[in-house]
Amino acid sequence: MTAPPAWTGPAPLAVVVDLDDTLYPQAAYLAGAADAVGAAAQDRGLDGAAVHDALVAELAAGSDRGGTIDRALLTAGVPAADLTRYVPPLVAAFTGYEPTRLPLYPGVAEALRELAAVVPVGCLTDGNPVIQRAKLAATGLGPLLHAVVVTDDLGGRAARKPHPAGLHELAGRLGVPGDRVLVIGDRPGKDVAVAAAVGARAVRIRQGEYADAPDEPTAWARAGSFPEAAAMAVDVLRSHSLC
Repeated sequence: MTAPPAWTGPAPLAVVVDLDDTLYPQAAYLAGAADAVGAAAQDRGLDGAAVHDALVAELAAGSDRGGTIDRALLTAGVPAADLTRYVPPLVAAFTGYEPTRLPLYPGVAEALRELAAVVPVGCLTDGNPVIQRAKLAATGLGPLLHAVVVTDDLGGRAARKPHPAGLHELAGRLGVPGDRVLVIGDRPGKDVAVAAAVGARAVRIRQGEYADAPDEPTAWARAGSFPEAAAMAVDVLRSHSLC
């Protein structure tokens, strides 16, 4: 573990964690959702395998972009005039996919349990609320979290990180000021940026889809895994006699 910079000022009073590619590999969820879409396409007389493969390629190009199913259908040879017929049921298949279980990154449950024993821990996640809640349920981590905010519940895509509304809402539910949380997440442009937007600090984890994204904005510290980031947080708390 690379030693983080010295912590100056008051210690955090809560920790906020991201979900996708922070606690579990989002690729595991996307693979299952793509299978569900491919099966739904086959049921409607399309080439399910071609739709599946095209959707996998679209998701690999950027999983949080809108219109992925539209583009996948066009790539699979579906005429543009037929999109209004096929897109709604395939979107429903995607959003309705509920994994029974999602694999965690190694050591995540133990690290989250240690954090939750010290300070309130909340989860701030972007995306369709139905999908995000299904993901969280499949990780089995819900009981370790004091509060969860899905930013889309606050105003759709416009409320997604780095918009500060979600972090302010979550901090309020945790009973702490927004600038007294420590955010742990994998995306500088979202997790680190939303922390900066409320005057808080963040630990950026280099893993998942955005592992190679530039460190912009710069986080307080960087880690290679969630357990490493959690250990940094616990060290700060212990050094400030909060545990």
